[in-house]
Amino acid sequence: MDKRALSGIPAWKRGLLVGILGLAAVGAAAGFRENMEETQSRGIVEETPEEERRAAEKLPETGKEPAETKKIALTFDDGPHKIYTERLLDGLKERGVKATFFLLGSNIEGKEEIVKRMSEEGHLIGNHTYYHVDITKLEPEEACREILDTSEQITDITGQPVEYVRPPFGNWDKDLECNVTMIPIFWTVDTLDWTTGNADQIVQKVVSTVEENDIILMHDSYDSTVEAALRIIDLLQAEGYEFVTADELILE
Repeated sequence: MDKRALSGIPAWKRGLLVGILGLAAVGAAAGFRENMEETQSRGIVEETPEEERRAAEKLPETGKEPAETKKIALTFDDGPHKIYTERLLDGLKERGVKATFFLLGSNIEGKEEIVKRMSEEGHLIGNHTYYHVDITKLEPEEACREILDTSEQITDITGQPVEYVRPPFGNWDKDLECNVTMIPIFWTVDTLDWTTGNADQIVQKVVSTVEENDIILMHDSYDSTVEAALRIIDLLQAEGYEFVTADELILE
């Protein structure tokens, strides 16, 4: 306040007026501090757009997206087997894993319910010829008959067409024309499980060499293979691998 405006006012009144004004100023400052403290205690803090985005997505401060799972495929040839295939299916179901089975036509008769179960539980079923023959050594008509007869058996059971084939020994004639869809699927990791009954050896071979997008070759005709396959699943799932059917890898 201008001192000149107070010059005509008695000294005692000037003192009283100054005191009142001082108290008012102190009260206003105290109220401002109280409001600030209440706001902070309630956690009302304005976030930047970037902080809001991170909070919503629960991303780390680095802003990196969560890593994708590493996909691999387990494939089994030569089935179905009357004992070991069902044991394998039990273990796959327990672990929520889908696999790929390449069936021999000559092994299907009498095991139709096993093939039906494979289909109903979401596994991919492929063709491994009828008698496990090297189709590159057959006349085209005979080679096609090996494939067609097996596919017809599978379709009669599952109601689904068979589009994928794994040629025995990996020998495929790319010029073979049988008037049906035949997409060959090979492998990147061969367990050689048919050469040993040692499950530990099979497990070690896979877990020490497997990489993302690998297709693992096994045979559901051996007790040691079933044991090894389920142990492999447990170990690799713990490392962040996801097991998918083989078509998912070759069609990506």
